[in-house]
Amino acid sequence: MTPKERAQKSAEALWRDDGASQSFGMQIAEVDEGRATMTMEVLPRHANGHGICHGGIIFTLADSAFAFACNSRNQNTVAQHNVISYIAPGRIGDVLTADAREVSTTGRSGIYDVTVKNQDGTLIAEFRGFCRAIKGQLFEE
Repeated sequence: MTPKERAQKSAEALWRDDGASQSFGMQIAEVDEGRATMTMEVLPRHANGHGICHGGIIFTLADSAFAFACNSRNQNTVAQHNVISYIAPGRIGDVLTADAREVSTTGRSGIYDVTVKNQDGTLIAEFRGFCRAIKGQLFEE
């Protein structure tokens, strides 16, 4: 199995039980070893009291892309610590894209950066995720 095939199969297994990402309307656009791209349209239900996309929704999109990237090797991996910086607001009707990429893996720990942009390429947020591998796999190999 190639690394990309493993990443795709891992994503399929993870997606099957990921009710959170699905309930927000997220879609997996691309996965590869140490990488994942997810998209989501900002709907009125995603807006906060200012009429812009709630920061927690943007965080969730980035966190989901991070999860698919760090689980791409078929090793169960969970978030250990995450931080986000909001750059510009997401607006109702925007299609946000979260692009997660591996920065480093050492032993059971990994670092991933995620950029969130809108359909015009405007930077919405920068997210850094730290993960930890735990026991188990997403599918049997």
